Amino acid sequence: MVIPKYRRVILKLSGEALAGNKSYGIDPEVVVSISAQIKEIVLFDAQVAVVVGGGNIWRGVAGSAKGMDRVTADYMGMLATVINSLALQDGLAKVGIDTRVQTAIEMREVAEPYIRRRAIRHLEKGRVVIFAAGTGNPYFSTDTTAALRAAEIEADVILMAKMVNGVYDSDPMKNDKAKKFDRLSYIELINRGLAVMDTTATSLCMDNRIPLVVFNLNEEGNIKKAILGESVGTYIGGDLDV
Repeated sequence: MVIPKYRRVILKLSGEALAGNKSYGIDPEVVVSISAQIKEIVLFDAQVAVVVGGGNIWRGVAGSAKGMDRVTADYMGMLATVINSLALQDGLAKVGIDTRVQTAIEMREVAEPYIRRRAIRHLEKGRVVIFAAGTGNPYFSTDTTAALRAAEIEADVILMAKMVNGVYDSDPMKNDKAKKFDRLSYIELINRGLAVMDTTATSLCMDNRIPLVVFNLNEEGNIKKAILGESVGTYIGGDLDV
């Protein structure tokens, strides 16, 4: 039996990841593909929680920039994450994985309310827990949600699934000479202004010594490699870890 390096993990997915090649919405085939990759690590007896964004449906910041009340726009974004979470729950059910969606905003007809001890109990029973509706508060991103929930459930790592294979010193989509980092400290991440996650989320990870692994979701098998501790993407940790 292969023993994973990380026993309890938070997998952070962007909303855009569920859209696949579409510019908007949810691609069911992509959802099933991601679900199959999550199933791989569940079969290693890893405890998996997921935080998914809502950018494929709605971005609160974008709505606010166009004149909408920021609080209203952010609540709309939280509801978008619930839609994505239910889609992912359905995908995981299709591959035979027992899943619970917990929301920071109560909506008992579709999901459980977020309760820390209940979430941990689900994980201990081998269920995947999907944390939806962000922190339940406006002005906070789903990156901050991932960092907060990771601290609360005492996760060993946050796996940041991106569309690129790690952290670069500039946008590799625009600069073919961009340099990729294999390892970084939290302080380097902040000082260099690298947009892996927002500063609030990075500070939470730094204060609670929660490492990050940033990798390309589109390369099948990368989630498994990350949880096994294989070299994949970029590792971000405290100064003593790097």
